[in-house]
Amino acid sequence: MKVYGIKNCDTVKKARKFLEEAGVDYVFHDYKKDGVDAGKLAAFLEEFGWEQIVNRRGTTWRKLDDEIKDSVRDNASALEVLQENPSAIKRPIVEAEGKNFVGFDPVAWETALEMGELK
Repeated sequence: MKVYGIKNCDTVKKARKFLEEAGVDYVFHDYKKDGVDAGKLAAFLEEFGWEQIVNRRGTTWRKLDDEIKDSVRDNASALEVLQENPSAIKRPIVEAEGKNFVGFDPVAWETALEMGELK
């Protein structure tokens, strides 16, 4: 299992703690340290849609020029903006066996854990 995010993000910290307490092994990919793979990001955009992947409530998004924010209208334009601004990617994104997750929802993750989807 692979967890994508930024290590200093509070939500990512909560998600990682949840996984560690549940005894789930994972590899962490830090966007700030390891970069953003365009192919992987494109796959997440295709699976979830740009509306779920772009973190429009975050500080990074709010600080972007309105022109840049207004240019994000589909997966392709989101890919371009997110590659240049990885902090605007919703966090964490989890690549698990058979199912991927965007964001941390402890109730949904607990259910996924019980169903064997979070491994």
